Amino acid sequence: MSLFTHVLACLFGIGSWVAINGMWVELPLIVYVIPEGWYLPSYLTIIIQMANIGPLFITLMHRFRPGVLDERPVIYTIVTVGVVATSLLAFLWDRTLTIGNGQHSAALLSLSFLLSVVDCTSSVTFLPFMMRLQPRFLTTYFIGEGLSGLVPALVALIQGVGVVHCKNASANANFSMENSSSGFDGELQAQYQPANFSAQVFFLFLSAMMMVCLGAFLLLNLHPAVEREHKSKGYIDDSQRVEKIDISQSPNSETPEQTPMLDFPEGPVIKRHSSFGKGTYSRTELVFIFVVLAWVNALTNAVLPSVQSYSCLPYGNQAYHLATTLSSVANPVACFIAMFVPIRSLVLMAVLTVTGTGFGAYIMAMAALSPCPLLIDHDLGAALIVITWVIFVLTLSYVKVIIGVILRDEGHSALVWCGAVVQLGSMLGALTMFPLVSVYGLFQSGDPCNTKCPQ
Repeated sequence: MSLFTHVLACLFGIGSWVAINGMWVELPLIVYVIPEGWYLPSYLTIIIQMANIGPLFITLMHRFRPGVLDERPVIYTIVTVGVVATSLLAFLWDRTLTIGNGQHSAALLSLSFLLSVVDCTSSVTFLPFMMRLQPRFLTTYFIGEGLSGLVPALVALIQGVGVVHCKNASANANFSMENSSSGFDGELQAQYQPANFSAQVFFLFLSAMMMVCLGAFLLLNLHPAVEREHKSKGYIDDSQRVEKIDISQSPNSETPEQTPMLDFPEGPVIKRHSSFGKGTYSRTELVFIFVVLAWVNALTNAVLPSVQSYSCLPYGNQAYHLATTLSSVANPVACFIAMFVPIRSLVLMAVLTVTGTGFGAYIMAMAALSPCPLLIDHDLGAALIVITWVIFVLTLSYVKVIIGVILRDEGHSALVWCGAVVQLGSMLGALTMFPLVSVYGLFQSGDPCNTKCPQ
């Protein structure tokens, strides 16, 4: 039944970010209907950061009232809210309301905020819940979390989101970023291909995925077969006193009478390098781990996604879809690799972080050069941007999983802080990029049919 538990852990992980990831991939279809237009991504960025009140509340509860908050009722609540919000979104996403002097998509923005609270809070509740299961299921959970981006991307690909053709009165050309001569009377116009199914169907699919997550969570808690995969001797919150944890893990402690011996330094205790978790890592190493965690999540969750369209679309619609889809594949692949090769080396972590950051720098440079990045008229340029996105996501996703495995070994509160730092890094990245993209306009998008670039 271990395979059954792995499947449940994966399905549970898919529900962590599937709603917001689904919103992002559906943007090319809905922005032409709602009054916010392409300002919606900027609004979503701010909404997601406002939703960090959920993780903040959970983290403060664990910090100041340790052992009081049970994450299971919280998970039941947020996943149920996710099911209801995605269902309502399917029927209300295009409804507008007059606010001030203009029309706004009040229902879409409000429900997006609820879904953001659900997904952000999952970072500090889903991971600690996985502490109840054997350690091997954590990597499976990360695979599911990676699939939460891949599954909506594949469905959007089937839906045909954002496929564009260039047409004029005398020609019918496929999508191209080639130059059009100046003074050309019949200027090409971009026409977007109708989707194979509506946004309503897509949002109902997201609702179904949230229901699958809820069902998986129920079985992880209640199914008799999964009980055998839980930790022996029950679940211990390491926010309790250190002495209690040492007792449960010491091979020499078999009776409660031995507990006073742990108060004396001459007792057989494992050398602790810090007061965090089990003390495996020194304070300097912990600072390094958490800084890397924040940096990697800032890049993968906020900084680079905010400029993905600028970095890919100049090379063509196909390059954009390949980059988004294959990079979504790279995430669960990295988790799958980490399942069999869980290297906890901090040196390797640093090397992979620097490597991934280097590929991210290339992506950022191409976005800054938009709408005329390097090699725009060559297939090599499109191939390079797709490969760069895949390697960027692959390396940094592996780093994130390994950090999760390391902190999982340190105990329950370590995973709570892991989720909090993930959200902190994502928030700092988003708040940095929002003014650069939406206020100062440092990144420029071109007309998909009429952009003129120097030869």
